[in-house]
Amino acid sequence: MVTASVALEAAMEEPLAVLLPGEAEVLVGELKSFPLRAVGEHGWFRQHEYIEKLNMQALLSASAGHEQLLTELLVNYAKIPTLVEELITVEIWKQKIFPILCRLKDFKPKSTFPIYLVLHHEASIINLLETVFFHKEICESAEDTILDLIDYSHRKLTLLAAQSACGKILHEKKPHPEDLQNATSMQELKKQAEMMEFDISLKALSVLRFITDQIESLPVSAVTRMLNTHNFPCLLVQLVEHCPWSCFEEGKLKKYENGGWYVVPHEDRMKMTKLEGQVWIALYNLLLNAECQRKYNFDNFNKSQLLKVPVIWDHVVRENSGKWHAIAKHQVNNMFSPSEEELRSQACRWAQTYNLDVIEALIPEKPNCAVCGSEAAKRCSRCRNEWYCRRECQVQHWQKHKKACNLMADALKKIEDDVKMPKKPTE
Repeated sequence: MVTASVALEAAMEEPLAVLLPGEAEVLVGELKSFPLRAVGEHGWFRQHEYIEKLNMQALLSASAGHEQLLTELLVNYAKIPTLVEELITVEIWKQKIFPILCRLKDFKPKSTFPIYLVLHHEASIINLLETVFFHKEICESAEDTILDLIDYSHRKLTLLAAQSACGKILHEKKPHPEDLQNATSMQELKKQAEMMEFDISLKALSVLRFITDQIESLPVSAVTRMLNTHNFPCLLVQLVEHCPWSCFEEGKLKKYENGGWYVVPHEDRMKMTKLEGQVWIALYNLLLNAECQRKYNFDNFNKSQLLKVPVIWDHVVRENSGKWHAIAKHQVNNMFSPSEEELRSQACRWAQTYNLDVIEALIPEKPNCAVCGSEAAKRCSRCRNEWYCRRECQVQHWQKHKKACNLMADALKKIEDDVKMPKKPTE
């Protein structure tokens, strides 16, 4: 009885399996790279079947926490570079060959399902890579193809950010693949490719995040590729800003997760989804790693983009500002606490040194009109802060400018009065 109970518990702990260990090893060993002209041939479709089975097995094993076997097989047989090469090949097919098929007027296949399988091949590979790239040894086994995978992720995320900024993200429900068997229109297949492209881009985002988790073990060229060649921090900020995985429809907030759109309850709107977390973790890895901070160019443009997510930027500043705190403390104690006499003396010097007319004469760019943006030659005489090209623009802008103008004018008058104020006699 005890033996039966132990056996039952062991059976319950066994993960569901699509493949037996021996079958998985055979399929992994059979994986190979196909040239572009071989896409769609019999051997290529057989490998697509292998990858589909490995993909399903990887998902089941990962959900049960038993993905070690498949991970070891992919590393031992050095098949991660093969998968990356296949990923790039099918991407090229989709960009170069598929559009030509869509334009051919005399191309009327009896079934578009084989073409759909080619389009779906990219989704299967990126999904498999997303599942296994969580492990450090997988990332290391990619070797030089890690650069190709970084480039691939950049292409996908750039397109995703651009489409989101232009409002071109498709939010329709994804039809079941079996419905495509009766499809006769290449236009419908093209729409399916667009829907898959969105999901593929989000998978590429997850792969990138897992790559950033392993920055310490990546080659120097990979880190340089992410930071300087492609400027992933700014690209990720664009994704945070435009949030392509969420939309409003009929007043309801929808978010994309696990392959579909769902309505977010009002009380859960502030909760972060897995996709949003991937972006923030990738940003964290790229900006707060010491090696990345040494390599990344914090110029004015990059700073202006990163300031859109002040939480990250605040961490960057605090991580690198130890000596700045000492300098700031010294300035507060010695420079920003002057006596009243020193304050009046400084005000006089500043008024002469920072004369607006003198400074603006040194600036090569001409000021622009606050209303129409044209080159301006006139300035508000009260606050001397806003510029206009003509009086009509100044009159038009007055209602918006009035409050700030009064505050600025009052502040300038107070400074002038303080500077002119005679020194109090000593008692």
